[in-house]
Amino acid sequence: MITAKHIHVTGIVQGVGFRPFVYGLAVRLDLCGWVCNTSAGVEIEVQGRKSKVESFIHSLETEAPPLAKIDSIDVQEKNLDIEYTTFNIQPSTSIEGEFQPISPDVAICADCERELFDPSNRRYLYPFINCTNCGPRFTIIKDLPYDRSATTMANFNMCEPCNTEYDNPLDRRFHAQPIACPDCGPFVQLRSSTASTQSADKVVSNIDMRLSAILKTRQLLREGRIIAIKGLGGYHLACDATNEKAVQELRRRKGRAGKPFALMFANAETAQGYCEINEAELKLLTGYEKPIVLLNIKPNHKIAKSVAPNMDTLGVMLPYTPLHHLLLNQTDEKLNMERAPSILVMTSGNLCEEPIVTSNEEAQERLAPLADFFLMHNRDIHIRCDDSVVRVESKPALELQPSTMYLRRARGYAPYPVSLPFDSKQILAVGGELKNTFCLTRDRYAFLSQHIGDMENVEVYESFKQNIEHLSRLFCIQPQIIAYDMHPNYFTTQWALWTQRSNKNARFIPVQHHHAHIASCMADNKLDDRKLIGLSFDGTGYGTDGAIWGGEILLASYADFERVAHLEYLPLPGADSATCNSWRIAVGYAESLGLDIEDLPFLESVDSQSVNIVRQQVRKKLNAPLTSSMGRLFDAISSLIGIRNQVTYEAQAAIEMEVLSRKFIAETNPYPFEIEDGIIRVGELFKQVIQDVRSNHAAGFIGARFHHTVCAMAVEASKCVRQKNAINEVALSGGVWQNQILLELTRSALLRENFVVYTHQQTPANDGGLALGQAVIANFQ
Repeated sequence: MITAKHIHVTGIVQGVGFRPFVYGLAVRLDLCGWVCNTSAGVEIEVQGRKSKVESFIHSLETEAPPLAKIDSIDVQEKNLDIEYTTFNIQPSTSIEGEFQPISPDVAICADCERELFDPSNRRYLYPFINCTNCGPRFTIIKDLPYDRSATTMANFNMCEPCNTEYDNPLDRRFHAQPIACPDCGPFVQLRSSTASTQSADKVVSNIDMRLSAILKTRQLLREGRIIAIKGLGGYHLACDATNEKAVQELRRRKGRAGKPFALMFANAETAQGYCEINEAELKLLTGYEKPIVLLNIKPNHKIAKSVAPNMDTLGVMLPYTPLHHLLLNQTDEKLNMERAPSILVMTSGNLCEEPIVTSNEEAQERLAPLADFFLMHNRDIHIRCDDSVVRVESKPALELQPSTMYLRRARGYAPYPVSLPFDSKQILAVGGELKNTFCLTRDRYAFLSQHIGDMENVEVYESFKQNIEHLSRLFCIQPQIIAYDMHPNYFTTQWALWTQRSNKNARFIPVQHHHAHIASCMADNKLDDRKLIGLSFDGTGYGTDGAIWGGEILLASYADFERVAHLEYLPLPGADSATCNSWRIAVGYAESLGLDIEDLPFLESVDSQSVNIVRQQVRKKLNAPLTSSMGRLFDAISSLIGIRNQVTYEAQAAIEMEVLSRKFIAETNPYPFEIEDGIIRVGELFKQVIQDVRSNHAAGFIGARFHHTVCAMAVEASKCVRQKNAINEVALSGGVWQNQILLELTRSALLRENFVVYTHQQTPANDGGLALGQAVIANFQ
């Protein structure tokens, strides 16, 4: 029996080899019809024997290409008024107002990597080899549908061999939009940071000439030079990770005093010589996304100490572009290609806290003081995108499967959407001030942007606006609602309020920071609108009373929230400036609690007059706003016990305390505390910490007890709320929950108390996931 079907497929089904897969499947099953990309997805008409059509429909999902992510397959009966004699791929069509998710950039696939190092292949050692299964996507797309003319590859006219591959439905490069070869595609070139823009040779003629820039770069890296290297989503600054002098010089030039650098290892085997790598971590390192993965360091390694000062982990990634492989992995005696350093520092190509540089012109202007040379290419980057950062939980609670914690969600993941459990209006949520991302929602999709950065300067602000315009256009979203943080001084809030003056069609909704954190975790776990207990622990968030919140126990749904408990309010002398000087927080808290700390060692390095000024601020309530912040409590304790009085990057003191605490966790117990009328009192905690310091207990020992104490606070507060409200579900959100010790202790303890615990699954617990929560709250309001 002959039957006909019309099939509509949605999801990430464009730019991932879905049409050639459909073509090959139809040919294999002897079916006729056509397949076509549209702005709304992939449309298919298929005719043939009923059993084969059924097999075709079943195989669409079960045999789909590895990069395809199907959201829905809608099958409709079709009349046989037109009989097809072949199966073909029709040209793409644009449908006004329709959209489709976009594939993130994808690391080089095994097939392309094999061809890259095959001397008989015409793309041998070509730094831009790619196919339908790998290469740039999101960062080169200008518009949809995803066709070459709508990408930054539009100006590269394909040679005849490339065009033949591009047009062949059975070829791995069929409609691979970035397809290129040495004869028709982009090329690399090396320039000195002191050279003019016209001084570099364009080396494209033969293999020796094409490789000269890469060969020279490898030599320069061995010599300890700093190289700015253009990648998929922007420039990296690279140097030999085993060369202490080079790493220190990079820190000096970049203005990055202590924050760890990311590393790129030549391969997984090399990484395993320096780091402990379990199965889940190896899967992340070698997968399609290839993020930076935080790994435990093995002892007696040869990595420069300045790469990750005071850390017990390294941020590790593997080569994810052909150019990376040519820099790190290729040796060829005929070409006299000595191996480059097998481990490179690969940090974002920018000055500290500025957005990553993307264009060659901008690189030569902004990175010249930082880099000795530029390894650049002429494939434009349309949208900047940093490397993603993830971590695998080392001790899953109660034998749960290891889960991935997203610390920064960008390359390899963005702009893949979070699937919502409800229909959403068209909403723009602008996120927070630090680790900014924004979120666009439509139907059941929430498009969380790639990491934008800290909204501290004009460059980040301009990048924020550019990305909003770009993604709104790609996904055909005209926001009915714009959601923003309640903090009046956030740049994102000010942008929303400025936009409100000219946009009279949208509704503008302020959202409380910690409510947004909990709603983000709920949406990330695909929960419907119901009340649960939210433990929202972070550094800073504007409260409904005008105070600085951050240690919050909420009874929350998407629609509203109630603050049922919180850390007691304590003064923050100097307000925001105290976050860089944790000794001020320790002195201010102690003064407020009436505790004597005069003899503690941490004050030996602090000017006594400065200490007295802080005490006067607290007594007279001068520029000492009240805070319930859990992040500031971590800062105060770390300073009291002598770990760090000043910080050079966010959460540095807490991170270093976590490192020192790890080996004492199994042998310590919590300090005392009280919960009184919903206020978590910390006076007894401080008294006992001070006593342990005077008893010369190790900082790690005290830090471990403190971690146990925060865990106990979270569990006891949750039990109090459960007793009063008969609610048994708990969501953990906010940057403090990126503390691996605290997360594992607390989740395990809550599970032992028979709570249902939700943590973030696809989005960061820090402010990088905040915009998702703002969007879903606005939708329900």
